[in-house]
Amino acid sequence: MTQHFKQVGPQRYRESFGRYLDDFEVGDVYEHRPGKTVTEYDNHMFTLLTLNTHPVHFDREYGKATEFGRNLVVSPYTLALLIGMSVTDVSQKAIANLGMDEVKFTAPVFAGDTLYAHSEVLGKRASRSRPGQGIVTVRTVGVNQDGGEVASFLRNVLVPARGHATEDRIDHY
Repeated sequence: MTQHFKQVGPQRYRESFGRYLDDFEVGDVYEHRPGKTVTEYDNHMFTLLTLNTHPVHFDREYGKATEFGRNLVVSPYTLALLIGMSVTDVSQKAIANLGMDEVKFTAPVFAGDTLYAHSEVLGKRASRSRPGQGIVTVRTVGVNQDGGEVASFLRNVLVPARGHATEDRIDHY
């Protein structure tokens, strides 16, 4: 996580998180912390919020009868959690998420699993149509407490160059 401090007055500083386009280097890997232990409540709430009615996510008896022997964590929650974990390192200063590709769920996630993530910078380039901005491409991988990969995806993020972020133009932010 990149943390900056901006002096806003005599002996007064404001913290700022995230990376500008200038801070990304192809090949850098960011280990996102803290991890998150997924609870049954997390899984049930996300399932209900998204109206996913498949019983493998919330019916214990149904889950017991599956090849997994228990309920699975709903995969969009896993994706959302991994994206959230990466925000301070990848997209805290983002203008927009431009897209995600190659989303893969490579192993099941269960309540009680603790997930961690890391992102590798695969590319960065200045925007051709938006001066002071650029596109960063990262590959994010989520692993469980045993180090086993559970998901991965590519993400393209529109990021401002230093001096071009919204927070750079707002005095009170």
